[in-house]
Amino acid sequence: MEKSAVKRMLGVAVPVGALRTKNGIGVGEFTDLAEFAALCKKMRVGLIQILPVNDTGYESSPYSSLTAFGLHPLYLSIEGLAEFSSADKEVKNRIKTARDKFEGYKRFSHYEVLKEKLGICRLIYDSNKAEISKSAASGVLAAWIKANTWVKEYAVYRRLKEVNDLKSWKDWGEYNTVTSAEIEKLWQDKKLSEEHLYWVWLQQALDIQFAAASKAITDAGLILEGDLPILMNEDSCDVWANPDIFIQGLSAGAPPDMYSPDGQNWGFPIYNWEAQEKDNFSWWKKRLAVAEKYYQAYRIDHVLGFFRIWASSQKDYSSALGRFVPYTPVTSGDLKRLGYDRNRIRWVSQPHIPTGEVWDALKINWGGSFTEAEIAEAAEKVFTKALVRVNDEELWLFKKKIKGEKDIDRFKLHPAVRNYLMTKWKDRLFLEYEKGRFFPVWYFRNSKAYKCQSEEDRNALEALLEKRQRKSERIWSQLGMKLLSVMVESSPMLPCAEDLGAVPACVPKVLTRLRILGLRVVRWFRAWDKDGQPYIPFEEYPQLSVCTPAVHDSSTVREWWEKEADQGQFSGFIGVPSLPRIYNPGTAKIILSKSASARSRFRVFQIQDLLHLSNNWYSENPEDERVNVPGTANDFNWTYRLPALISDIAKDNELIHSVAELSRIKSVKK
Repeated sequence: MEKSAVKRMLGVAVPVGALRTKNGIGVGEFTDLAEFAALCKKMRVGLIQILPVNDTGYESSPYSSLTAFGLHPLYLSIEGLAEFSSADKEVKNRIKTARDKFEGYKRFSHYEVLKEKLGICRLIYDSNKAEISKSAASGVLAAWIKANTWVKEYAVYRRLKEVNDLKSWKDWGEYNTVTSAEIEKLWQDKKLSEEHLYWVWLQQALDIQFAAASKAITDAGLILEGDLPILMNEDSCDVWANPDIFIQGLSAGAPPDMYSPDGQNWGFPIYNWEAQEKDNFSWWKKRLAVAEKYYQAYRIDHVLGFFRIWASSQKDYSSALGRFVPYTPVTSGDLKRLGYDRNRIRWVSQPHIPTGEVWDALKINWGGSFTEAEIAEAAEKVFTKALVRVNDEELWLFKKKIKGEKDIDRFKLHPAVRNYLMTKWKDRLFLEYEKGRFFPVWYFRNSKAYKCQSEEDRNALEALLEKRQRKSERIWSQLGMKLLSVMVESSPMLPCAEDLGAVPACVPKVLTRLRILGLRVVRWFRAWDKDGQPYIPFEEYPQLSVCTPAVHDSSTVREWWEKEADQGQFSGFIGVPSLPRIYNPGTAKIILSKSASARSRFRVFQIQDLLHLSNNWYSENPEDERVNVPGTANDFNWTYRLPALISDIAKDNELIHSVAELSRIKSVKK
């Protein structure tokens, strides 16, 4: 697809698992995309954006994948398998039973549906494994394996994961560290070939079905946009088989903000870009080559990570003591030139704990009827196990063996003092992440060490940090340009970046230069540094952008309007002061129409938000229509389903007309 030829269009974001047809088994399947594309064409929607569809096993988050290449068996149409034509009565009965059971679920059960579908697939495989084995030896499957060499690592990894009760590869009894030669030896082991071929057979079938669905979408004149998560799950085939291209001692995440005061620790390793550059980023190029079999455009999740990533120790739960990688460090030499001696460097880089504060934490927060002796015993445990005294002062440091929040928990201290120590662990001006190399912690201005500085010393320190920031910005710009250039030049797909968060000034410049579309979420695209934090007018949205009023990690427009929005300010912004306070199709039409007028190349709406243009598809509780609630782990997240079959929604002429009207809205002029 010629990137520059892509016209301004309306798009819809929908998780594959959310689709509902008569042929599904409790969850959307790749084959359902063709029927959904037909509906989109009637609505004059030109782009379908989906969430990642790689295999995540029994983990429901699509951003926690077991593989960068393999597709999720959850989305397989069992009745679409070539071998289904010879399926026996047992298989057909199980499918009917599963379909009847799961169809009544308002949200799909990731675990239950996947377990049942894999069980049925195993029955079909067992009945056809002789023919599948022949095909793998010298037939169509053999050719497919040759064209998809990644599947060998994946199949070996998946078999080992099953043998080890689905545990992380780090907890396996054997083969938790392997070489490529050892993986190949396991693949060649004839005793294991039957199990390996099961996973290969599934992947070939998924590839065939997804490719066919993609062709149906393009044949309908639509674009399919995939989602390429930047990071990989630590427990993934890729980290297991290619450890050299990752830095596993650090965990990626996001720095603290108003929504996450301790930041976000995603638990994923960061990339070793230097190692990847040695083989010309072959792993990334392979990812893109696989993705372009299905997609004409792709969303680069957390594009900021290609410039610099927020990383914290894997020994911490939070990421409050994270740091940017790369970053030009403050060194011991820098601090000495500012007049810091060894003791003062220790003061700004290590938490100092007064004896009295430990006792206060225990006495004030102890609760219950406890004696002084019991409190003293708890304090003694803290002082002997976790802390070391500073000379003869009533002041303590954490013991050197404590490297993070998880180490504090190992001592099983009383909750009151445990919580106190967790807070003190973050109380420092600098994080010394390597000997003599320091990073200013996110809340360094709130630290006791910073507040104790004189105004003159603070000014000198701030000037030093400003220099390091500017130098780091240049490094981020160069790295982002290098890595994203590889992405752009390696694939004909149109790249769209998710550039939310604390965005360095270099990011929009690099994206514009490489003609990568950025993301503009209406509720968050505001002049945050101005009084009243006004919304940015739609005529000022960059043409090289995707405009959307809601994303999978946010509330829907309906929930935002009824529970979160400053209705008066937003109504004034769009010039409709009489906008109803209760969300209804009229309210939806006004808000979505205004969003559709943005100058952005793509105007993408979640399917839930489009459905609200009709009275027929409102859930009783707007919270039920969310895809994900960040910072929570439960069976609710990532399991959204359409409120009805696609075929039933396609009969809603009011909806079809209203969405088609959005597609005709021209961009506002500057």
